[in-house]
Amino acid sequence: MNLYLDDLTLATNIKVGDEKAFKTLFDRYYKKLVDYALSYTSNLHEAEDIVQQTFITLWTHRKNINTTKPIKSYLYRITHNSYIDTYRKKKHKESFFDEIKERALRDRINDDDEIIEQRILKLKIIIESLPEKSKEILKLNKFDGLKYKEIADLLGISIKTVEAHMYTAFKKIRKAFKGDDFFLFLLFKIMR
Repeated sequence: MNLYLDDLTLATNIKVGDEKAFKTLFDRYYKKLVDYALSYTSNLHEAEDIVQQTFITLWTHRKNINTTKPIKSYLYRITHNSYIDTYRKKKHKESFFDEIKERALRDRINDDDEIIEQRILKLKIIIESLPEKSKEILKLNKFDGLKYKEIADLLGISIKTVEAHMYTAFKKIRKAFKGDDFFLFLLFKIMR
């Protein structure tokens, strides 16, 4: 039996939930996919995360596997898409904090760059200290760029619940920066 037919058999078996077939496919392609992802990221840890996401996606959507096409191509396409998603989220997150810094510098030239960096670090710490659900929702909105309705659909909750968590997050941020009216104004202008 050649490799393609073997892969086809694995794909067919995975489609119906065969975990052994999934493990065989994982063992066969994991290293190759990590090498492929490395050609994009140049970071082994990120590449491994991307490939892990590839296999999670494959298993989650196994019923949609097209067994008339090579599973290998499907795996490479999922890996490429996972990289694109990861890169976009990372860039969006970085640009959020970069925008705060850039606006602070532009709007308040006399502020020391180090002071602005300290404020941004404080903001990151506050975000990480939020209740889990509020933190997740804030990150989905501000880092991943999702709208409230998209977040509600993704998490299976109401838009009112999303709004309540965002309110909780903003309240904690507002309290932490009380007395620093300019930075707070700037922050909420960006976070709208």
